[in-house]
Amino acid sequence: MTDEICPQSGHLMLISPERVFYAGLLGRPRRRSIGGFGIYTALQGELRVAIEGRGVQHGVLALVPAYLAHSVESDHPTIGCLVIEPETVAPEMFDQLTRRCAEQGGALASRIRSGYADLRRAPQPNGFSTADFDRRFFGEALRARDIDARIARAVALLNDVSGRAVTAACCAAAARLSPSRFLHLFKEQTGVSFRAFRAWKRARHLLHFVNAETNLAHLAQDIGYPDSTHFSHSIRRFYGLKPRAIFSGSRDLAIYRGDPVAASHRDLRQGRA
Repeated sequence: MTDEICPQSGHLMLISPERVFYAGLLGRPRRRSIGGFGIYTALQGELRVAIEGRGVQHGVLALVPAYLAHSVESDHPTIGCLVIEPETVAPEMFDQLTRRCAEQGGALASRIRSGYADLRRAPQPNGFSTADFDRRFFGEALRARDIDARIARAVALLNDVSGRAVTAACCAAAARLSPSRFLHLFKEQTGVSFRAFRAWKRARHLLHFVNAETNLAHLAQDIGYPDSTHFSHSIRRFYGLKPRAIFSGSRDLAIYRGDPVAASHRDLRQGRA
């Protein structure tokens, strides 16, 4: 699949370390628990999102807080999904988005659909900024979260799609903190444990390669999984689908990346048989 051209199907994805917009096949996912703040949008008809312990949201738009288990059904095979990484946005912005969805859900869904329609007409080049993304779908840039520089450096390492091993011990040493102090500060600053955060980022790296012809066992190792079993289990937990099902449904997906380094890594891996 050539990323620079939006296919006739309209299936596309914008991805950067801080944001994702996906418009494509929903498939038949089981329960999922993505590590970002999710905004599901029905591109046609309506959708139903059942959040564990919080009931069912029904309509054209549904919000799911990060790491909460949920299931999604849609009237149409294609669905829109925005994902915002929690550590990148001031906590009060999520409260504002929640109120906006409750009070102006139809208007926000229309804006997201309009942003998607614009992308189909004029595809987004690689290298877009977070502010560009936010203005396209929300009409304004979301205020960034203020994070301790030592934790921000650890987050940057975990966002690296090269697949190199990143441990709490090495991050603590780089921050000149004891491991216990680093882990406490990390959770305080990001709102989630280092282990859970790393697991999500590793699963998120998969999204860069879902339209590639690649060996899944090799890819699992490339993005940091010790073996195929861990890879399959993690992907199913976060996305509710087996890796092979995700790749099968993404063959005509155009991917536009905000991080040019990630794009270069994608090209290297796509060549593996």
